[in-house]
Amino acid sequence: MSDSRLGEAALFAFARHETFAPRFGWLHKAYMQVKRDQGAFLADDAPVLFGVGKNMVNAMRYWSRAFKLTRECNPAKGTQAKFSYPTWEARWLLDEDGADPYLEENGSLWLLHWWLISSRPGAKSHAPTWYTAFHLAPFSRFTTADMTQVVTRHVNFSYDKSPEEASIVRDVDCLTKMYARSAPEKAGSPGSYEDLLACPFRDLDLLTFVGTRGKPEWQFTSGNRTSLPARVLAYACLDYAAKFSRQANSISVARLANEPGSPGRAFRVRENEIVTALQKVAADHPHLNLTEAVGQRSLAFTADPFDLAWEVLDAQYDFVTRRPGFPTREEWASMFPQLAEAEQKELDTKATDTSEATEKLFDEETAA
Repeated sequence: MSDSRLGEAALFAFARHETFAPRFGWLHKAYMQVKRDQGAFLADDAPVLFGVGKNMVNAMRYWSRAFKLTRECNPAKGTQAKFSYPTWEARWLLDEDGADPYLEENGSLWLLHWWLISSRPGAKSHAPTWYTAFHLAPFSRFTTADMTQVVTRHVNFSYDKSPEEASIVRDVDCLTKMYARSAPEKAGSPGSYEDLLACPFRDLDLLTFVGTRGKPEWQFTSGNRTSLPARVLAYACLDYAAKFSRQANSISVARLANEPGSPGRAFRVRENEIVTALQKVAADHPHLNLTEAVGQRSLAFTADPFDLAWEVLDAQYDFVTRRPGFPTREEWASMFPQLAEAEQKELDTKATDTSEATEKLFDEETAA
């Protein structure tokens, strides 16, 4: 039976990270450069500007887009180059007066993880392998071959063409490098510190190495996420609810925990952990309430869940949006009108269309 859920949630993009998982400092550095010069990634001296090799510049560019911190668009008609425009979310998180520019809090890493593998119209995931692994894969323990097979199956159902298998393998390898240490290390060993420094997302402990060096296997962890702030989890729940309704409504905790695309699958948390977080946040928020009817618990909201999500998240970071000079979404959009153009192009791309329209979103850019 056909299953096109991946195509509805993620754009066609594979192995665009140049085998590099995101590293400490990359996202802040990328944001600061493209805020100043939207063509920075395409500049001849880009390796000098970013302080990394050319392949790493390409990886920084991909991860900035994948985390929804930039959108790409032609700066003018008749040009082939695609410039990178910082989103309002990037301004909120990564500016020097933003929420957490150097990603010092684990809550910020959880938030970025959500942005990477969440999807809504106009803001689909740019990481289909990651989306499949967290939301669609039917197992919790896997080898590279296992995950490659399930991603390939969903790709074949969802798009009108397929990438080379090697591209999916590179994605799976990158995913495991991103979230799991390469092999069990003795506590306090130099290797364990180097692993964490290489990629901060390993600190989330979402994936653990359970195989041997001769047969590498990984397993998704689950349970109480002590480093996941209640407000960040509540933000993700409301953000997910906004995918279906932008008005006062409700959504069951079962859906928030179990549906493909939901926070429960993204964060690998169960219903009880979601309920605990929502109860904590709702106690301080007049527009949120946990209800129960016929044994089913639901999150009720009396206003647009998207706006409520940002109220909750902003409170976690001492109300960034209330700081002097902080731009509203509208003000930021007027500074970078290409953001709206890029969003509209994505909205115009059909779920299963990987032909010209999608390629225009991800083609190999050259200087104008």
